[in-house]
Amino acid sequence: MAKSRERLKKQLTDFDVKFVKLWFTDIQGFLKSFSIPVEELDKALEEGIGFDGSSIKGFTRIDESDMVAVPDPNTFAILPWRPRERAVARMFCDIFNPDGTPYEGDPRQVLKRNLKKAADMGFTFNVGPEAEYFYFRSPQDPSPLDQGGYFDLIPRDEAVDLRRETVLALEEMGIYVEYSHHEVAPSQHEIDLRFQDALTMADQLMTYRITVKEVAYMSGVYATFMPKPLAGENGSGMHVHQSLFKGEHNAFFDPNAEFFLSDVCKQYIAGILKYVPEFTAVTNQWVNSYKRLVPGYEAPVYVSWAQRNRSNLVRIPMYKPGKEHATRIELRSPDPACNPYLAFAVMLAAGLRGIEEKLECPPPRELDLFKLSQDERNALGIASLPGSLSEAITLCEGSSLVREALGEHVFTNFLQNKRIEWDRFRTHVTDFEINEYLPLL
Repeated sequence: MAKSRERLKKQLTDFDVKFVKLWFTDIQGFLKSFSIPVEELDKALEEGIGFDGSSIKGFTRIDESDMVAVPDPNTFAILPWRPRERAVARMFCDIFNPDGTPYEGDPRQVLKRNLKKAADMGFTFNVGPEAEYFYFRSPQDPSPLDQGGYFDLIPRDEAVDLRRETVLALEEMGIYVEYSHHEVAPSQHEIDLRFQDALTMADQLMTYRITVKEVAYMSGVYATFMPKPLAGENGSGMHVHQSLFKGEHNAFFDPNAEFFLSDVCKQYIAGILKYVPEFTAVTNQWVNSYKRLVPGYEAPVYVSWAQRNRSNLVRIPMYKPGKEHATRIELRSPDPACNPYLAFAVMLAAGLRGIEEKLECPPPRELDLFKLSQDERNALGIASLPGSLSEAITLCEGSSLVREALGEHVFTNFLQNKRIEWDRFRTHVTDFEINEYLPLL
């Protein structure tokens, strides 16, 4: 910590920092921020900064409102879209109760608690998300900026330059990009971040989302991580590559095993497959999420695994077969509008439970599941993800695994918020209903 503080002081001077934005998320994953002059930073690091938690959705009641935000010096970065003179920096915060205990409603603390459980079992949890998004003219005008498709090399246009500027901004902030490209749908793009430990990646993913939006805003367009903004087109997913390491050794790798997958990896996969219906409400938390999770648009809905096969929920990437550090699994169902702290926590909890219970991994399904009939899938014992937020809530609220992973406070408040969202949706009369039924009924 002393080295972090020394490095931080040098950075403050080198970058001529005047303001520091302190960031954290609410339970839904919305970024919250307040700014302090740089002169107040030492005090913030020592004592934290108090704020009213009752005004943050899902935090505390009005009679328990005092919260303390303590910045993490390891998360310091300059915001490249702000002025360079008298610069503005950001730091992520952990939230504490006034007595100094970690606040159980803080999503960052939830992930830390699950990472500690992994560490107690000897594991480090690494993740690499592939978060897709769209560029539109505005929130009111979802007109694509281009008509490109997957990996298309299209003539230089607004979207190409926006993606370039976003990558440069991320790299300025110390966030390393593996590659970026056009996705399947018109004006849909993807920037892949180099894998990191899960806490660092959750912070980076929150930064990635705001950076994409800020760069777009400066060019007068709108970027969205909404899972399914366009009917009839592919939605935006967030495939999450994940692995467990023991020191420098990849615990998922076994050079002598089939597919080079260790018993630990197979048990982890089995845990994901067993519990994914229960934690889908966390990884796909919006009503709109389930407009994406339908067959026919590359989104996996069938609970199975395979090598390479992208119709399966869990895939084993085979870009570098037999390479220890490249061995990982890819969960393809999450979307980029989730709260990454909570999403990473429940994925890890499911995988670790599979290891603890020594679950047997089902056989891989190396066939196109989208082309099978329901009876054929039933015969193979292949279940489906929940088809709506309502179904996902019902499965989640009965899950002891998700309750334990999130903690009672987050679990209760998250589901309460989701029930409200579903009730608002199911009582809303849509344009579809007006157009379809009003002329007939």
